[in-house]
Amino acid sequence: MKQVLLVFLGGGLGSVLRYLISKPANLFFHNFFLGTFLVNIIGCLLIGFILGLSSRNQLLSFNTTLFLATGFCGGFTTFSAFAFEKHSFLKDGELFNFSLYTIASLAVGVLAVMGGLWVSKYIR
Repeated sequence: MKQVLLVFLGGGLGSVLRYLISKPANLFFHNFFLGTFLVNIIGCLLIGFILGLSSRNQLLSFNTTLFLATGFCGGFTTFSAFAFEKHSFLKDGELFNFSLYTIASLAVGVLAVMGGLWVSKYIR
């Protein structure tokens, strides 16, 4: 039960932070959904860093990793919003923005995970 509560609390905190970041950013760049892009990339970087710390250096306990990676990052990142926004591009016939957003999100997301893992190597 403790682990479920940790995921619940982490997810709630991640969701609130996602809202606070993505809403204002999406208002300024409404044609690209910059807020969702940013939180997904930041979330990829964070989960790479967290899981890197957890597996390489064992600086994080299982419960801390569960709270941060599964809970916080799970609530913070927004794949459902990402999919809906891509649908909006297709519906509006914006194939360039659809392609750019999809490729950039995947490529930069994977690079961010790799970056988080790399940075975690240097934490002792």
